[in-house]
Amino acid sequence: MNTAAIQALRPLLSTSRKIVLVPHKNPDGDAIGSCLGLYHYLRALGHQATVVAPNDFPQFLKWMPGAEAVLVYEKDPRAGKAAIADAELVFTLDFNALDRCGDLQVPLQKASATFIMIDHHQSPDNYAQVQYSDVQMSSTCEMVYNTIEALGGLDLLDAGAASCLYAGMLTDTGSFKFPGTTPRTMRVAADLMERGAPHSEIHRNIYDTNRPQRLQLLGRALSNLVILPEYRTAYITLSQEELDAHGFQKGDTEGFVNYGLSVDGVVLAAIFIENRDEKIVKISLRSQGDFSVNDMARKHFNGGGHINAAGGRSEESLKDTTERFERILATYKNELQAS
Repeated sequence: MNTAAIQALRPLLSTSRKIVLVPHKNPDGDAIGSCLGLYHYLRALGHQATVVAPNDFPQFLKWMPGAEAVLVYEKDPRAGKAAIADAELVFTLDFNALDRCGDLQVPLQKASATFIMIDHHQSPDNYAQVQYSDVQMSSTCEMVYNTIEALGGLDLLDAGAASCLYAGMLTDTGSFKFPGTTPRTMRVAADLMERGAPHSEIHRNIYDTNRPQRLQLLGRALSNLVILPEYRTAYITLSQEELDAHGFQKGDTEGFVNYGLSVDGVVLAAIFIENRDEKIVKISLRSQGDFSVNDMARKHFNGGGHINAAGGRSEESLKDTTERFERILATYKNELQAS
């Protein structure tokens, strides 16, 4: 964390405060892990900390210490609004624009609290009084660790906090295989293990505890795999009917897009998932090398993220969305072939 941000943050945490921590809508491992890791630290400092999530998060993350205390706004909007209205400080973690919070955006915009952003995505909005933004970081959880270290608070990280931060680092680095993983990332992970994060148990909880329906849904997704050699691209589709037929639960499709990227010669992978309730198609994009899916998502799919991992949405049908995607690929053909 840069010196100016630490100097601004330190006095804000010098006395007991009412603090709310917020992840983005449809929170993933890094969003929940960073919120809960910081939550444990702030409580150890003597603050009144509350995590308010816009909506629910996947079952495979609910083993995290403190997960039971997360206030889910879509389930209890009155309590969520009250917590935000009462807060003196609001930490927004793993996102950098308030519209990433869904229905929680309005209460946040009305809040009188001081905002602190900790995030590693590109093009941050200017809503936070204290901002720690670094697109080179592997995960927001690594950034939370850096923040606590800069504040001199690592001794307050117990096994619970360490487990939450380790889990977020694990998921956002693809088990430490993505390009953003640095020697520093591995040293932070090692320190979290030394502080009590049970790495094998965490990996098993996240990756190796599957409902039969999820594995069957994966089989369906792989049978829908389309490979476009001329564009070095692969994509997967899942319709609402296919999701319903396999008892879809939040988080079931986590990681499915990476199977497309594992195909020999593929540098761009996508998954298109129909969501009839929201009347959209959710899109996840992954790439290898220098091809920026962040640019593609921002330009064509009302989204964004990182160079090699991004997301977006389409309000067209699933069929029309994939057809448009294939047309868009033609404009990137030379870039994809050169990657």
